[in-house]
Amino acid sequence: MGNKKLQVWLPLLFSIVMIAGMFFGYRLNGGGNSKGFFKTSKPTSIQEAVDLIRLKYVDPVNLDSLQKGAIQEMMKELDPHSVYFPPVELQAANEDLAGNFEGIGVEFNIFNDTVNVVYVMPEGPSEKAGLQIGDKIIKADDSSLTVPNISTTRIREHIRGQKGSVATLTILRNGQLKNITVTRESIPVFSVDAAYMIDDSTGYIKLNKFTETSYEEVMKALEDLQKKGLKNLVFDLRDNGGGYMNEAVDIADEFLDQDKLIVYTEGINSKKREYRCKRPGLFETGKLCVLVNELSASASEVLAGALQDWCRATIIGRRTFGKGLVQEQYDLSDGSAIRLTVARYYTPIGRSIQRPYDKGKKVYMDEIWERYQNGEAFYADSNKFQKGEAFPTNCGDTLYGGGGIMPNVFVPIDTASYPQGIDRLVANGSFNNFVYLYYLRNRGQIDKYTSVRDYINKFDRDQLWKEFVGYIGKDAIHLDSINGQQKDRLQTRLEASLSKFRWRNNGLYEVLNKEDNVIGKAMSQMR
Repeated sequence: MGNKKLQVWLPLLFSIVMIAGMFFGYRLNGGGNSKGFFKTSKPTSIQEAVDLIRLKYVDPVNLDSLQKGAIQEMMKELDPHSVYFPPVELQAANEDLAGNFEGIGVEFNIFNDTVNVVYVMPEGPSEKAGLQIGDKIIKADDSSLTVPNISTTRIREHIRGQKGSVATLTILRNGQLKNITVTRESIPVFSVDAAYMIDDSTGYIKLNKFTETSYEEVMKALEDLQKKGLKNLVFDLRDNGGGYMNEAVDIADEFLDQDKLIVYTEGINSKKREYRCKRPGLFETGKLCVLVNELSASASEVLAGALQDWCRATIIGRRTFGKGLVQEQYDLSDGSAIRLTVARYYTPIGRSIQRPYDKGKKVYMDEIWERYQNGEAFYADSNKFQKGEAFPTNCGDTLYGGGGIMPNVFVPIDTASYPQGIDRLVANGSFNNFVYLYYLRNRGQIDKYTSVRDYINKFDRDQLWKEFVGYIGKDAIHLDSINGQQKDRLQTRLEASLSKFRWRNNGLYEVLNKEDNVIGKAMSQMR
């Protein structure tokens, strides 16, 4: 009986559902007005113009170039961080934050129009194939790499390639030509430049950007340092232009406890979204100093702002860049993409990180260079800082909005300069070429040092300096007129560059940092 009644009513029920579906579909499509969510848009004036040119213009036109130019002009009218990537540039832009690329696993420098191998990745494809530091790459497959003024971009095009593909390299070693076959693999690009113990209880981590692997790298560095006695940490974000926000959030979670708010985002077309701690952190209690400067931006500011708002870290250095805009990438049908700003970052207590950009992109970018040139010394006087809205913290500090993160401890730019002309020697390759040749001549001696600290304590700086003077000549950069401080700084730079061949960036930063004023200020905070 019940089944018969259901059979009677089923057609009516289906009719009601269909009518309701049509009604709601009509409303969602606009219902005769322009407020529908899925409304069919009229062609824009831009599309109409493109169509007219395509159908009516007197001469053939490259519509791809025309549309690319139109998109670029539109992006200029938006904020400084909304950008358009043509197909040819998109891969490099994505690769920069991917944490890896596909290639042969070497670093090279060009000396005298010749590609010299200056680093071979341990256990990478080139080491497996037998490549060594000091090898000169003459050809890659059938392409000569000894062309005058060849660019590093051109060289990368020849030695990089799809994973599993083969590169046949012709190299020059000890005056003899040799062919080596290398099978390309996925090569990691590390975002942690250095991680070492400054002393028995204080560790140092340098992060250069926030890539897809940054959180994993920082976790590994923290775990390794804790095995060596880590109690205090100097976390260096200077010159870190940002990257993936979620990596900054995960790293902040390792320093903050409970379910503390790390950052929130909000925009006209984006609802407020909060990012909170969600796990026990690896370093929630030790003393923490975060180093920043005018090139610390975006995700760096998210991390520094959260730690400052919660009074978890002492921020040391100079005011950060002031990039508090959230971008999302949208791929276009022709293989290009736009990174469009969709929201703003706010620190836990509500400070906007973003610096004003109402005077245009040029002024916006030039301001950073001006701040760097004058060392932003006037910001050491808090009365001269252009303060925005005041935000009190739980530890009794008062922080200010208005763009960027102001450090708790200000350290101006070190005004001690290198000798006149040193930048020219770096630019033309003479400085790096000298260090490279010195390492090749003295590799056996340098490899005997057991650690960077052992190298710092025992290395003969005077012999390195003597050979450097002989290599470049006194008149090249007026070495006869430099003062003691300039000589000491240049010696340290030479020593640091040399240590990189043995210990990579760990060696470079450990040597450089021993005379870094900002590191010195951080160490004084640890006492």
